[in-house]
Amino acid sequence: MAERKSDIASADIGWRDYILPPLHPEGPGFVAVFAIVALGLWWLWTPLGLIGLALTAWCFYFFRDPDRVTPVREGLVVSPADGTVQMIGPAAPPFELGIGSEPLVRVSVFMSVFDCHVNRAPIAGAIIKDEYTPGKFINATLDKASEDNERQSLVIRTADGKDFAVVQIAGLVARRIRCDVREGQHVMTGQRFGMIRFGSRLDVYLPKGVSPLVSVGQKAVAGETVLADMNASEGPRQGEVR
Repeated sequence: MAERKSDIASADIGWRDYILPPLHPEGPGFVAVFAIVALGLWWLWTPLGLIGLALTAWCFYFFRDPDRVTPVREGLVVSPADGTVQMIGPAAPPFELGIGSEPLVRVSVFMSVFDCHVNRAPIAGAIIKDEYTPGKFINATLDKASEDNERQSLVIRTADGKDFAVVQIAGLVARRIRCDVREGQHVMTGQRFGMIRFGSRLDVYLPKGVSPLVSVGQKAVAGETVLADMNASEGPRQGEVR
């Protein structure tokens, strides 16, 4: 009797995907520096070398860049970052984007130094605005960080004309925002577009009439967690700790 084939595809994930994930292009240089310092510390005093080894492992972990499985149904908005959904509520988008001062629903995802820091496009579309704004480096968990901190802002316009603002915000220890896309480019949902090191926040401003489908405190996975569905009629989703 012939073996019945499953209708559900399975992913072939080996131990290397967990232990040795791919690195972001910025990673190897930093890992090498950490490793050299660790060797020097080991030569000075073994306990210091062990600390250096742990920091080298953390550095590798920080710059990891694993593949993600992005839902491809039209209208889905995915998280641009790994981390915790920190704030959901109305807020005026950055003034430099020129999309008005009327408050829009903002979903903020905070990345700790232990989260993957590769950022991904929340929705497919054309980048119609690309703006860098210098600023401070206060704690990214504070609401005022949206206005005061260094940031890189994008406006992505979908095929049906809806505008999404996506803002990379530097944090307390973050000192470099990397954005690899520019005005005029087209991005796919879940496409890598940059990163921030080390510890920061991503804000997504949803168009009017689009409700968030995540809750404050929820863990988000970049490119996978659905933040909103433009085709859904469901209102803002509530959650509770259990």
